[in-house]
Amino acid sequence: MPLFPVLDKKDTRSGFGAGLLELGKTNPNVVALCADLTGSLKMDAFAKEFPDRFIQVGIAEANMMGIAAGLTIGGKIPFTGTFANFSTGRVYDQIRQSIAYSGKNVKICASHAGLTLGEDGATHQILEDLGLMKMLPGMVVINPCDYNQTKAATIAIADYDGPVYLRFGRPVVPNFIPADQKFEIGKALTLCEGKDVSIFATGHLVWQALIAQEVLKEKGIDAEIINIHTIKPFDLEAVIASVKKTGCAVSAEEHQYNGGLGDSVAQALTRNYPAPLEYVGVNDSFGESGTPEQLMIKYGLSSNNIVDAALKVIARKKA
Repeated sequence: MPLFPVLDKKDTRSGFGAGLLELGKTNPNVVALCADLTGSLKMDAFAKEFPDRFIQVGIAEANMMGIAAGLTIGGKIPFTGTFANFSTGRVYDQIRQSIAYSGKNVKICASHAGLTLGEDGATHQILEDLGLMKMLPGMVVINPCDYNQTKAATIAIADYDGPVYLRFGRPVVPNFIPADQKFEIGKALTLCEGKDVSIFATGHLVWQALIAQEVLKEKGIDAEIINIHTIKPFDLEAVIASVKKTGCAVSAEEHQYNGGLGDSVAQALTRNYPAPLEYVGVNDSFGESGTPEQLMIKYGLSSNNIVDAALKVIARKKA
């Protein structure tokens, strides 16, 4: 088993709901908006506790972003909630023009991202959202790995002044980050140190990387696992320091190769410390209907794929 014991198993969207409720109790400026998916986003507890600070916009995501931008002018801290596909692709123009361009203090909170949305299929399984959002100037992009980290991230972004994209998911996954672990925006979290290969993982792939670390250990390979929970701002210092020690890297994400974590790692290495890199992600493809487990295996996002990528990149390092 991985070095980090499983505390329990929970969906990361519930971590968002718990964090939002806690914020409601401690920060009177926090308001929440939802596009007809209150239960799915686990925003119902906040809506019940603070009905005067909750706006049900209905199926009008673009309007929700405009309302959120306006609320910031009065000093409010709006948290918008809908599926990741609707939080980004459907409303990209409104986010770019009304939120990012003027640096509005809006927290764009997006559930049901990636292949682990499962049976809902390719139309809803957005795999381009991290790339879309990190390209917007001034946008912070966060992709936590479990319930505890999602809750901590939700609370942390309320103190950050500026636009934030927070990504999380629907499936029940291992919860292993300690509940008291401080969440620092832009600071990677080293989960275990190693000397042979650096594995940079984000979101649901962090747990798969920890499983891969144990398999690699049995093969005599010492892997360093780093949780890149913040895609932007990118922790360049942590990435370069790790690769200087190991000489090669693997990136692992539930996202397209193009535009995601892997591209950020590649840019960092190209500009600062050239070294072999292998990607674990979705290779220029849409998803399909299936269980989360089936899709993660079919599209190459399992711990086995991380092990294979690590072996391949180590071989490249030695060539």
